[in-house]
Amino acid sequence: MLYILLGILVISIGIFLSMKPDIGGKELAGLPNFLSSKLLGGLLILAGLVSFALTSFVLIDSRSVGHLKRIYAWNELPEGRIIALDGQKGPQARVLGPGFHFMPFVRVLYSVEQLPVITIPDGSYGAITALDGKTMPEGMFIAPAIPDDKMNEVLKAKNFITQGWYRGPQESVLKPGQYRLNKYLFKVTTNTDLTKATIIPAGHVGVVKSNVKKPGAHCVKEKVSAAKSHGIEGALTVPLVPRGCIGIWKEPLFPGAYYLNRRAYQITLVDTRVRTWEYKGGFTKRIIDLSVDQQGNIKQQERTELHEVPRGAADRAVFVKIEGWDIPLELRALVQIQPENAPVVVGSVGGIDEVEDRILTPAIRSIVRNVAGSNISVPLKNEDGTLVTPLTYKKRPTRVLDLIDNRAALERTIEDQIKIEGRKAGVEIKEIRLGEPSIPPELLISRLRVQLADQLSNAYERETQAQQKRVETEKARSTANKQPQLVSAQIAVQVANQREKERAALGRAERQFLEELARGQMAQANVLGKDRVAMLQALEKLLATLEKKPELVGLISRLVPHTVVGDGGGLAGAAAILGNAFNSTGKNTKP
Repeated sequence: MLYILLGILVISIGIFLSMKPDIGGKELAGLPNFLSSKLLGGLLILAGLVSFALTSFVLIDSRSVGHLKRIYAWNELPEGRIIALDGQKGPQARVLGPGFHFMPFVRVLYSVEQLPVITIPDGSYGAITALDGKTMPEGMFIAPAIPDDKMNEVLKAKNFITQGWYRGPQESVLKPGQYRLNKYLFKVTTNTDLTKATIIPAGHVGVVKSNVKKPGAHCVKEKVSAAKSHGIEGALTVPLVPRGCIGIWKEPLFPGAYYLNRRAYQITLVDTRVRTWEYKGGFTKRIIDLSVDQQGNIKQQERTELHEVPRGAADRAVFVKIEGWDIPLELRALVQIQPENAPVVVGSVGGIDEVEDRILTPAIRSIVRNVAGSNISVPLKNEDGTLVTPLTYKKRPTRVLDLIDNRAALERTIEDQIKIEGRKAGVEIKEIRLGEPSIPPELLISRLRVQLADQLSNAYERETQAQQKRVETEKARSTANKQPQLVSAQIAVQVANQREKERAALGRAERQFLEELARGQMAQANVLGKDRVAMLQALEKLLATLEKKPELVGLISRLVPHTVVGDGGGLAGAAAILGNAFNSTGKNTKP
């Protein structure tokens, strides 16, 4: 306002000076010669216009939105209204975008405020609350959604008010991005837990409970059964509605990101993957250990083990009564919720955890106790333990050891019955597996002792066989070590046999020689006489001996007579001749 008054004053003075350039025929006192009154008036008029121009433009920052509040106007804001339209006092529906804006006397007539652009980050949405508009009718707590194709036009403040949209919380939300909205009309909330995008991860579905109805939706509630396709009586039923209606939608949301207003829609995540429920622990197990001393005597010692319920288990082990014994039985169940059954599960009990706690865990305990305490079908066997052909079954009361020997039959019976209960609740039971039962050790000790005795017997038999093998091995090793001697002995035997044959042959030859020699000597004796033949043989032997040992020559010369007196016949003459011969030979041999 000051700029306007100052401008009016300056322009008025300028006009006055321009119209009266001379005062008393003189120039204005104190002014330079070249500055006339007309020129001074023109400058004042220009200064006044500049003063008016300074009040008529606005420069908006690129990251801001210009908001206007009209201060001077003839029309007052209607009662109950917050946003003013053209010519009305108060916050204006019009906003200014970034850049230069020329509006006559805008800084005089309006209060200009620059507010930051609305930014919606990724993974969130902006919850809109309209501060002006039509009043919502009774029973409506959130304004109907704005069609996506009209969103940009409707969010212009003037269109929102003139087209009759409702004030209050809006079902429509702002998706990630930047928006230049009139903050005098719209309040946008973001970056809170309630404004996070609905993310449905893989392996899950989202069951929608809607609090609003879309215009034009045909809404008819329908009672849906979880086991409708199986025709099972007693299954859970819940009323469901089509998409776009108030209530639980029949169709769940599949994995993805959804920008749904949490005030209008409640999303329940349902895990559709296969899950494992374990029933284990919560009991004290008694154990009898068997041992064998050095003498082969079996000894037994009792001990206990505390089995606590592990973290993450569905519940503790199921206690069954068989033949008067209370036996804790551990088991594992594989379960899965089919996507089409997720709305029924949520609408009837709330979720998979509630199904587990309220429905299936009591059913599993009851079925396991009933099956374990009733009759069991077992295949007939022959006396040798083989199955009867064709396969034939008979029923008999369940025994404690059936938990080990006929576990598969019990699992099948329990699984068939639990599957029916699961389908009633909208849950598919994939399989049931029994764990290791905590059977009283008194029932197992006889079997264990028999097994241990059999094992000891087998061990002793194996040890005996091992000793025999060791003896044979040592014998073979010794034989291998004496192999050179054995070969030498065998060769010696063969040599001896050859020598025996050789000597026999030599004996036969000697005998034949002697026989021939005897016949020759006999013929010689017949010619020369026996004495002469004997003398000749003796002489031949002596000469042969002297040939081998010449040192006997001197000794013979002393023993044989040099002169023979008497009859020169016989050996005496020959000896004398031989003695002389040796003597003469001895003399000639001296040096």
